[in-house]
Amino acid sequence: MNAPWADVHETHIGAVFLVGDLAYKLKKPVDLGFLDFTARETRERVCHREVELNRRLAPDVYLGVADVTGPDGAVCDHLVVMRRMPEDRRLSTLVRGHEPLHVTIRQLARQLATFHARAERGPGVSADENRDAVRSRWRASFEQVRPFHGEVLDPAMALEIETLAEDFLAGREALFERRIAEGHVVDGHGDLLADDVFCLDDGPRVLDCLEFDDHLRHVDVLDDVAFLAMDLERLGAPELGQQLLADYREFAGDPAPPALVHHYLAYRAFVRVKVACLRHAQGDTEAAGLAGEYAELTLEHLRRGQVRLVLVGGEPGTGKSTVAGGLADRLGATLLQSDRLRKELAGLVPVRRPAEGYRQGLYDDHHTDATYAELVRRAEHLLALGETVVLDASWNAARHRELAAETAGRTSSLLVAVHCQAPEATAAHRITGRADTLSDATPDIAHRMTADADPWPEAHPLPTTGAPAESVARALAWLAPGHRKSPIQRHSGPAADELGDARLDSTEHPDHEEGR
Repeated sequence: MNAPWADVHETHIGAVFLVGDLAYKLKKPVDLGFLDFTARETRERVCHREVELNRRLAPDVYLGVADVTGPDGAVCDHLVVMRRMPEDRRLSTLVRGHEPLHVTIRQLARQLATFHARAERGPGVSADENRDAVRSRWRASFEQVRPFHGEVLDPAMALEIETLAEDFLAGREALFERRIAEGHVVDGHGDLLADDVFCLDDGPRVLDCLEFDDHLRHVDVLDDVAFLAMDLERLGAPELGQQLLADYREFAGDPAPPALVHHYLAYRAFVRVKVACLRHAQGDTEAAGLAGEYAELTLEHLRRGQVRLVLVGGEPGTGKSTVAGGLADRLGATLLQSDRLRKELAGLVPVRRPAEGYRQGLYDDHHTDATYAELVRRAEHLLALGETVVLDASWNAARHRELAAETAGRTSSLLVAVHCQAPEATAAHRITGRADTLSDATPDIAHRMTADADPWPEAHPLPTTGAPAESVARALAWLAPGHRKSPIQRHSGPAADELGDARLDSTEHPDHEEGR
């Protein structure tokens, strides 16, 4: 063991005494608001509870509880007795040493998925992870951190964190209810950190679950795993955090939207902001810098987890369906197309049909209004479930755009718009040259649609005369944080997402246009 025979580690709530092959954990007699260990009887109860709970994941590590007696022989305190783990096998140490850990992370993901599959569930557990309960935990943390605004945390950053977290939760009650109904809320670990995972030859040992408050351990399984994924990211190994989440979701069969994953990553980072602030108040000189790091991580994931309603519009032949499809693929979003929906509502097969007169038949105002109404209705359902949605339609009428704005407002989602544009001759050439398309438009119809379109100054103009991949890349760049200077409508916070490298296959995609 590459460590002294005896050593001591201290946290804001306890101290661990390392002696030979054993470790003894003592609870501090402190009252921090969210926990109160001032009574000896409470510390005794929590020690026994810690052993009981941690044996779920590490039965060979937690040996029992020992009493501490004073000079008079009376019991004055209690210690959790543990098998001592090798310091050089801490996951955090291995990450900092750039050790190869992909196999270990996959083992850990499988272990956590198995643990969660067997974990306690039920109404009492689920009640602690509905939307209102999650919001209450955020708000409690906000209250505890506010005294540190200006002293430890940048006030503007702290305010944006509060706003984005509240905005996400305001529109996502249906998402949290679905997670509960599908059995994703369990009595979990509650405090997964890389410092408390030891990578031994016979598999990982996960220690130190949250034992002092059962309610805080009743979490969504992704909330649980996100804590460790966030910690890996802070340690400079975001790829390991991403692998942990991906492997876990594979083993658990978890279909959660990316926005929820980012929200939980942000929540767990902010928990560490709170802890760092408390440590700063106790005199830890390094805690202020750590709080700032965690706050930046919180804000990054809240921005990336912003649920968005993306309108991609333009006249026939402008490439809007290519751009919409590319954006949906890269954002992990759901794509809804007006051309397909219009024919579905009419009971027709979604293929190209002979052109009808302009604004006649299937394309009269009645059918068009019904199509847009159903388009935004379906989008609203998905937005409430945390899905970013891309809507592919012409969006020429201001009244239809207002429907989308109202939907974004009701679901506390960010509304953004891209207006695809191409010279009329280019659009006409595309229309006459395509075969596999949903659109029934002709160059004459496209010309008349352009002439009748309401102004759309809020939308980002996107020239599409280059290769399709270039158009999608430019749209992605505009959506990326720091590039889109002012959203067309801010129902929540700044938008961001998994934009990454916008290189796409440059093969021409079928250009589906709304046609009227």
